Amino acid sequence: MVAAASLVVAAAAVAGVLAAFDDGRASDEAAPPEVSASPRLAPLPAVPSPSASATAESASPSPSPSVRRTPGPAPSRTGTKRERTRTVAGRLYRHPDSQVLGWVRSHSGDPRHAVIASRIAEQPAAVWFADYSPDTVTARVAAVTSGGAALGRVPVVVPYAIPGRDCGGHSQGGAPDLDAYDAWIDRFAAGLGSGEVIVVLEPDSVAQTECLSAGDRADRFASLARAGRVLKSANPRARVYFDAGHSGWNAPGTQAAWLRQAGAASPESSDGVFSNVSNFHTTVDEVAYDRRVLDALGGPAGLGAVIDTSRNGNGAPPDGEWCDPSGRRLGRTPTLSTGESRIDAYLWVKLPGESDGCKGRPGTFTASYAYDLASS
Repeated sequence: MVAAASLVVAAAAVAGVLAAFDDGRASDEAAPPEVSASPRLAPLPAVPSPSASATAESASPSPSPSVRRTPGPAPSRTGTKRERTRTVAGRLYRHPDSQVLGWVRSHSGDPRHAVIASRIAEQPAAVWFADYSPDTVTARVAAVTSGGAALGRVPVVVPYAIPGRDCGGHSQGGAPDLDAYDAWIDRFAAGLGSGEVIVVLEPDSVAQTECLSAGDRADRFASLARAGRVLKSANPRARVYFDAGHSGWNAPGTQAAWLRQAGAASPESSDGVFSNVSNFHTTVDEVAYDRRVLDALGGPAGLGAVIDTSRNGNGAPPDGEWCDPSGRRLGRTPTLSTGESRIDAYLWVKLPGESDGCKGRPGTFTASYAYDLASS
């Protein structure tokens, strides 16, 4: 792991006429919209941990008598193999209340406007639900999913409220405990509607579990498996993907062992895995890594993967910097037609320009950073 949460890195200056617009946050940062901004995730290792094993068996959590047995939806008929639904077709949904759209609407005279508007704001991106607000989450999710359904497009939503959602506490927040989380997921699922929707379930939740005891890890995995069942039961057209980390982190067998225990191999809970959320590894590397994870995971042959390509155009920085590293650029545009077997979508899960906390306040859209990504 690198860089503590308190680390502050000075933002790179924007040359020439653009420099004048970086002096005040009023012109450089957008106010958060009603939906959650994509938060700053924990600093992730640039290379696999020395303790990561290449075999699945070595990463399996030990059975523990303290495993929490969480009630969930009734299991499906035993002995019946459920086929994976076909790959979602159509176009992704662009939610109208994103921070970048707010900045674009209020900064038409900014010289960066055209680049940010055309290369970032016009692209569909995921909508995060990162605050624990059980009284409002159903309506907020429904606003997104119904907006997508009205246009015949596919929204991407990110529930991000699992307790202790990273080992170092960098992305503070989440539900107070797993019982509260289970209830929150029930309310989240109630807003999914009946149309096509992609659910990126809890970034960090599986890849970052080495810090948990065997019992706590098993409890988390039980809640995640339950969450997948609840989401797919609430909307059978929902496609739910589980956290596979990224290609520079855990070995595929290690990650697959954890994913299997979290329900990612079960068609009742899962449609596959996601990787590279808020990170920078190349699409080529992620495609190869995800296929290895899926091979090790087992489960139905149709399980697939989605990849966050929002900031990976130049790959990961060689020094392992994770917080708004300079020299990065936008990756492949979001699409449901990748042309790659077992890769269901390229998504912008982390909205480009929303800071990790170094070039702007954590989770805040920062125009100078967005412009750097879009103009590189």
